[in-house]
Amino acid sequence: MHITLIAGARPNFIKISPIINAIKKRQSEGADIQYSLVHTGQHYDKLMSGLFFEELNIPEPDVNLAAGSGTQAEQTASIMVAFEKYLMEHPTDLVLVVGDVTSTMACSIVAKKMGIQLAHVEAGIRSFDMSMPEEINRIVTDSLADYFFITSDFAKENLKKNGVPDEKVFFVGNVMIDSLLANQPRLRRPEIFDSLNLQDGKYIILTLHRPNNVDDTNNLVDVLSTIDSNVNGVPVVFPIHPRTEQRLKGADYNFANIRFVKPLGYLEFIYSIKHSMAVITDSGGITEETTIMHIPCMTLRDNTERMETCTVGTNELIGTNPRNLIPALKNLFDGKWKQGGIPKMWDGKTAERIVDVILKEFGR
Repeated sequence: MHITLIAGARPNFIKISPIINAIKKRQSEGADIQYSLVHTGQHYDKLMSGLFFEELNIPEPDVNLAAGSGTQAEQTASIMVAFEKYLMEHPTDLVLVVGDVTSTMACSIVAKKMGIQLAHVEAGIRSFDMSMPEEINRIVTDSLADYFFITSDFAKENLKKNGVPDEKVFFVGNVMIDSLLANQPRLRRPEIFDSLNLQDGKYIILTLHRPNNVDDTNNLVDVLSTIDSNVNGVPVVFPIHPRTEQRLKGADYNFANIRFVKPLGYLEFIYSIKHSMAVITDSGGITEETTIMHIPCMTLRDNTERMETCTVGTNELIGTNPRNLIPALKNLFDGKWKQGGIPKMWDGKTAERIVDVILKEFGR
């Protein structure tokens, strides 16, 4: 059988990598399984170079569809046109998509319109916030998929409510954690940490990228000021996206504790989380990584599609009001943060379970 794997952004490749390694392992054992890796070109990232693929053991894509940027509709249309042409020239038995980016939804639609079986990794997660483009991508993809690979019981319940039959749902764990655990020996301390005189366990990591936190300059400054005033002098490392940095230009601010740095590569960023005191973020994926590494995490969102990071892990949903950070930071410094545990099957073997399911289902 032949599987076409889809990735459109750096996080997708980090999730796809262990699946490719699991396929290669089964190939070495004699399994009849082949794959192609399609990069839709949804995101251009200068860090996604040959070095990025080499360090994370990710093979170069078989093709880059070069979809590029644009509005949601423009990007979706570009990906669909290019992927349809690719599939017409490269037939496949199964299209496998991961996560919830535009590429996930666009390639799912194309696959099903061409009568090709579809598998969704990270199926069933929901924020129930329709203002998030990712939520729409999840709903559309899950309405089309034939195989649903899930990370939690929450995802299973969501799919069940949508009428997905149990025999099509496979609880396999979290493939992002496969990459996280596999790359532990490769982690490296960012060079910038030395010039900032940072000590392990004595700094906080901050990441912000969601529009409601960064698009309004006054709100962004308010969030940063609240953090700066309540960290008891502890350095806050903020790998700032150029777009967010642009928002701060011309703004009136003076932060004593926040250290602005350029975006970090995957190995450096995971190191920075692992050796931090805590993380403040509005990302979903980072809450999974902090859970595995037992790092306190405060999420500046009103909802999350990864509830297990709160009910089992170290994450707390703080909300979008920056004032909510004040009691949360006090709990951190008072040593009252919950210890957290590891969600079921987040053990580094998710990709192997995914490939085994696919081989079994297509071998019937």
